Amino acid sequence: MSDVINIYCDESCHLENDHQPVMVLGALTCPEQHARAVSLAVRALKREHGLADDFEIKWTKVSPAQSGFYQAVVDLFFADEMLGFRGLIVPNKEILRHAEFQQTHDDWYYKMYYLLLRPVLKKNGSFRAYLDIKDTKGGAKVRTLHSYLQSHLHDHEAKILRTIQLVHSCETVGLQLADLLIGALGYVHRGLGANAGKSALVELIRRRSKLTLKYSTAPGRKKCDLFVWEANVGDMGE
Repeated sequence: MSDVINIYCDESCHLENDHQPVMVLGALTCPEQHARAVSLAVRALKREHGLADDFEIKWTKVSPAQSGFYQAVVDLFFADEMLGFRGLIVPNKEILRHAEFQQTHDDWYYKMYYLLLRPVLKKNGSFRAYLDIKDTKGGAKVRTLHSYLQSHLHDHEAKILRTIQLVHSCETVGLQLADLLIGALGYVHRGLGANAGKSALVELIRRRSKLTLKYSTAPGRKKCDLFVWEANVGDMGE
């Protein structure tokens, strides 16, 4: 049996000049040997709610009409003890002063990914990370990210983080679940509330997690671990 943990990573509003101040990174964790069971459970929920097997779970699709399905997906996440999530929220990336820290926005982006994944990548564990294919620059970004993490984790032989791989979110349930959770975090931190379906989903996540979703959680929290990064604490967020 494999002891590898899959990490499904997603991001929202991470570009420097996208005029969206709130950035969210998220990592959903699942034992490699359990990934198929999760996919089958999600497929069963789709059929129960009259959706096609290839229906893609996305935060942007959440609406009152599909509220029951999405709430069932959230309940599935919280009921499955093998699934975990860590989210990193940057409340306002527009106030960043990269030049003062001799860095580019890309440099800072990799640092944020390190802060996201550092508590997840246990020294005695073995992991594979999966990121969504978003554009033609993804391959170079993934190679740089893997190199950056290897350096900071002293994992030059890739024994901790074996691989980082680009995959299509439409084919990967783990990425879809990560998208849903980071979407909820972004919704909260942007102060939104006009979509009744999304607001109901946020309230369900709050109730199941026992969190407001607005603040960092205590270190080591397993099911739903959040870190709200503030720019005034330094370029590494520490």
